[in-house]
Amino acid sequence: MRPIKVLVVEDSIVFRELLVQNLRKDPAIEVVGAAVDPYEARELILEKHPDVMTLDVELPRMNGIEFLKRLIPQYPLPVIVITSLSDKVFDAMNAGAVDFVAKPTATSRAQIEDFIINELLVKVKIASTAKISNIKKTVMKSQDPGEQISLAQKNHIVAIGASTGGTEAIFSVVKEFGTDIPGIVCVQHMPPGFTAMYAKRLDDQCRIHVKEAQTGDRVMPGQMLLAPGGDRQMRVIKVNGSYQVEVKEGPKVNGHCPSVEVLFESVAKAAGRDAVGIILTGMGGDGGKGLLSMRQAGARTIGQDESTCVVYGMPKVAYDLGAVEYQEKLNDIAKRTYALLNKM
Repeated sequence: MRPIKVLVVEDSIVFRELLVQNLRKDPAIEVVGAAVDPYEARELILEKHPDVMTLDVELPRMNGIEFLKRLIPQYPLPVIVITSLSDKVFDAMNAGAVDFVAKPTATSRAQIEDFIINELLVKVKIASTAKISNIKKTVMKSQDPGEQISLAQKNHIVAIGASTGGTEAIFSVVKEFGTDIPGIVCVQHMPPGFTAMYAKRLDDQCRIHVKEAQTGDRVMPGQMLLAPGGDRQMRVIKVNGSYQVEVKEGPKVNGHCPSVEVLFESVAKAAGRDAVGIILTGMGGDGGKGLLSMRQAGARTIGQDESTCVVYGMPKVAYDLGAVEYQEKLNDIAKRTYALLNKM
């Protein structure tokens, strides 16, 4: 198998050299070029035909978001954005980036090298498998999901899990929900700090209320609780007949904290047949066994189909385990969710 050809776009000479040097340490990677700005990057794309590009958001002559808007329609290419803590990253995802990593705040060479080898390199390899043609398909015109449900069904719960490509996929599903939807709990693999900004963005753009979850938050109709990124796991518990979340420090599960597996397992235990589980695009198998536990407990389950996934990993594992009751295209998931809730 030939190496993954990577183009690095970064204006800081020190950080750019560290990126190039450390990515080259992996025999599966071939760094084919390093650019200072989008204009230089465009020339290298035409010359070197990279498989993946890493891209800083803040660049001279043209910012990374504008570059993505111009680049992706002409030269579809998996892009990993490297960004400081800013909600601009979600503009980059909307413009066509596959995923992002938080630029390290550490200044020591050893810590930066650790970030490149243990975080960025993993994302680059995942991005090389992404279906770039599916990136922009996640931004759709709002549709009527069909039959609505009654708020009287307040003891139901919807659980969603996603990873690579998930920020836009979650938005595509959730923006179709009305305030009548039962309470939603969600895990999207994301670095700490970004989940609060992502929740705010969804809250601004969707009819339902979205917030970053805290221990003790009630799972209420018309609201989604998003697990915070970092070193805590989110679980659903039942207290006096209603659902709440616990957000507590815990070890990584399937390499993730928060983990979709942990959330789904807790929903299976707390809600049983009163739940709908949805697993969306993402690399790996996080959430597959948890979704199976939900289905075995009587919950209804939905998996995103391969044709609309950016990375058909998590939904495939869940499907192969027998955890997925319905496989749906992304733009049909909200409608299927309502249909299942109406039968519960």
